[in-house]
Amino acid sequence: MYAPERQQEILRLAREAGRVDVLSLADRFQVTAETVRRDLKALDRAGLVRRVHGGAIPAGRLAFEPDLTEREATAADEKDRIAAAALAELPDGGSVVLDAGSTVARLAAAIPVDIALTVVTHALPVAARLADHTGIDLHLVGGRVRHRTRAAVDAWALRAYAEIRADVLFLATNGFTAEGGLTTPDLAEAAVKRAAVAAARRVVLLADSAKAGQEHFARFGSFADVDLLITDAGLAPAHQAAIEATGTEVVLV
Repeated sequence: MYAPERQQEILRLAREAGRVDVLSLADRFQVTAETVRRDLKALDRAGLVRRVHGGAIPAGRLAFEPDLTEREATAADEKDRIAAAALAELPDGGSVVLDAGSTVARLAAAIPVDIALTVVTHALPVAARLADHTGIDLHLVGGRVRHRTRAAVDAWALRAYAEIRADVLFLATNGFTAEGGLTTPDLAEAAVKRAAVAAARRVVLLADSAKAGQEHFARFGSFADVDLLITDAGLAPAHQAAIEATGTEVVLV
């Protein structure tokens, strides 16, 4: 394939998916990452895409944070499989932190009613799913609630997480890369996620493969903080290899 043909296909993919990333394109076209970067640079100069860290988005595309309803409907099958696999990581009779996120909320909905578990969460949708579980000792972290995510943030939430040490954190993210780490659009949410990571002995990241290669405004961690990533089989081999090279275990479902 000649460079103009490859660039036309890259532009098509970017417009269809809303974003393309270097590693996935290199794997798709069987070329080097540097070749893809040259293609993106050429498309950027032509005003057809805007380069971002690790990839590009179509020109004129604004990176709005999706609301809760939109996130719940996106990659639903993949999120269900990830949540089902995450059940195996629940500590028997132990304590967990459940982060705010649509995949983590699916995990909460899948937790057996008769399980004995201590759960801490700052996410209202997660708490609502677990409120009737008589075997669960549920702790709801308070703070200012962001309407877009229904998650508590700011000083109250940060103080609460500073006072606990849980067995496992089930963490969510809006985007992840091996190099750039874990990111989310909002600084206040990033701060709470960072506090939750510090509050757990083990961190399990639940994220569908569409988030791979995406990078948002607020960084809250790296894969050095993550023990296990559970994602779907759509994760590009290049992304998987880069993440595993950091020492994080990757499970595809």
